[in-house]
Amino acid sequence: MSGYWSRLHDPLALVAALVAPFLVALALVPFRSDLSATNEALIMVVAVVAVAALGTRAAGALAALSAAAWFDFFLTRPYQQFTIDSGDEIQTAVLLLAVGLIVSQLAARARRLRAVAVTDAAHLSSLEGTARLAEDGGSSSAVVEYVRQELVGLLGLRGCRFEYGTLMGHLPRLEHDGSLWLRRGSRITEYAEWPEGETELRAVGGGHYYGRFLLDPYPGRPLPPEEARLVAVALAAQAGVALDSTSLPHQA
Repeated sequence: MSGYWSRLHDPLALVAALVAPFLVALALVPFRSDLSATNEALIMVVAVVAVAALGTRAAGALAALSAAAWFDFFLTRPYQQFTIDSGDEIQTAVLLLAVGLIVSQLAARARRLRAVAVTDAAHLSSLEGTARLAEDGGSSSAVVEYVRQELVGLLGLRGCRFEYGTLMGHLPRLEHDGSLWLRRGSRITEYAEWPEGETELRAVGGGHYYGRFLLDPYPGRPLPPEEARLVAVALAAQAGVALDSTSLPHQA
């Protein structure tokens, strides 16, 4: 359901950007003789802010343009025409457009910063949870299991399993810098989306390889944001440190 909504969100925001200012301007028609142009413009800005707060930067900008156009059409003389006779009303319309564009961008930026803050808090919680489990004396297998579960949610995977010991086969690898590569001899392939099959994320502690998390993604989907991939690498490193502390057999 969330994926379905995310696909619809942008088109719906663009529709709202066109429709909301139109409806607000239409609602103001019975009161246009009683309200000043400035007050009408301020009410139109509210519609722009509402769209920008819920939609994208593009939707906010489109709402500002739509607000200026319908302000001209419904609320300035001559009515029902895209022309303005009064110099003061021309100035008000231009200011409406400028303020709408600025406010819409500020609202979109504020929404993005809120999303980043929530995401960063979730990432920090994952790292703290792994460290706390290790500090409280949790077994290395418990740390590995905790990391495995965190990776599923963090990277949006279908599943994930941990494989101890010797490396088998050639799988795409999530590297320490968050990039995803497949190395076959001298040939190197970099991915911008999840490949078919499993992807490995190695657990190394004290310079020793102990195993790997085998990520089972939804093939063809874009890779998660770089921040999420770097957190995944850090989680695998914490699992490697926990495994190293138990003196398990390792591969050089």
